[in-house]
Amino acid sequence: MSVAAPAQGSATRDTQRIYSIAELSREFAVTPRTIRFYEDEGLIKPRRQGLTRLYSAGDRARLGWILRGKRLGFSLAEIRELLDLYQVDRTGVQQLRELLRRSRLHITDLEKRKRDLDAHINEFKQVETQVSAELRQRGVDPEGDD
Repeated sequence: MSVAAPAQGSATRDTQRIYSIAELSREFAVTPRTIRFYEDEGLIKPRRQGLTRLYSAGDRARLGWILRGKRLGFSLAEIRELLDLYQVDRTGVQQLRELLRRSRLHITDLEKRKRDLDAHINEFKQVETQVSAELRQRGVDPEGDD
């Protein structure tokens, strides 16, 4: 995705710079195994020099978006589709529109789940109130351990 980079210091990254798996692991606070998993899934494609993986600035940016997408709840398939849109339209417009559309869908789903959770919590609070009142009516301290 092209719309934002992962958190970093004020220094801009050199687009020609090569990163090791250890550097990316430290920077993004993930294990090398996690990075290799995304490589196995075809989401990032580092160059190889013997057995050493060499990650470009583009791989680094993609990894940042993969991790952000996962934090936001996007599936790997959704993340792949969003990343692939940038390959189709280098302006990023299609990608941004699709990201906006999918973000709105996720917001709608999360708001529904929040309403469901709030209703569930309220129901438990009613049970709590009723059970506490019943225990008090029986002369039992609701907070006691007897």
